[in-house]
Amino acid sequence: MHFKKYQGTGNDFVMLDDRERVFPTNDIELIAQLCNRRFGIGADGLILLQYTADKQFYMKYFNSDGKESSMCGNGGRCFAQFIFDTGLAIDEVVFYAIDGKHLAKKDILLPEEAVIALQMISVDTVKELGTGTYELNTGSPHYVKFIEEPIAEMALVEEAKKIRYNPIYKEKGININYLNLIGLKEVRLRTYERGVEDETLSCGTGATAAALSTALFNQLPAGSHQIHLQVMGGQLKVKFTFYPNDQRFEDIWLIGSAKMVFSGEI
Repeated sequence: MHFKKYQGTGNDFVMLDDRERVFPTNDIELIAQLCNRRFGIGADGLILLQYTADKQFYMKYFNSDGKESSMCGNGGRCFAQFIFDTGLAIDEVVFYAIDGKHLAKKDILLPEEAVIALQMISVDTVKELGTGTYELNTGSPHYVKFIEEPIAEMALVEEAKKIRYNPIYKEKGININYLNLIGLKEVRLRTYERGVEDETLSCGTGATAAALSTALFNQLPAGSHQIHLQVMGGQLKVKFTFYPNDQRFEDIWLIGSAKMVFSGEI
């Protein structure tokens, strides 16, 4: 089996070309083994490049526990870079994922840096759970909480599991994000991901959820905004158009690096 390994701000993925649909997608143990960092390749997830019935690109994503999961933003950016590297598209590509249609393109400002801008789904529902605490779905469900304690010093996994496994979220799961506000449009972020059941160095849908929550928390005006996010694996940006009267977000773009680490046979 030939594979390529990609990472986007430290969020890493095993990437396979499965356009012939030969990969055993129901083999949870195999997928988990491939993602295992001691007994396999090692990754936060596995991504298959497939075709839809009408020959459109489809991104099939599995978490490192071997189970198919919801949308992965960093995975989507790496998936686009994989398509570019494979020569199936040049600098822009449309593909489908479990949450629908996505457009990805190389960042025109830094084309040589393998920076990919990925259009995310629009968001029109945000639940405020308390002051500085939000629940929203950006392709995957996220719990976002602003705190004053430095997130670098907190026991993230221990705290996140209290929410992840409480009666509300235990069955379906949710991703947990803790944020420090640095400025009006800049935050520091750490994320615990369901399916990985641990902290990851970066989470694209989590960064998106954090950026949209920042607009609400800081009561930004209507219009276009860009939020800078410091994640454990680097820097991400999220652009969007905000409609505060009905807490609606459209034209959302997740922007950051997406690079091939290595390729091999297993």
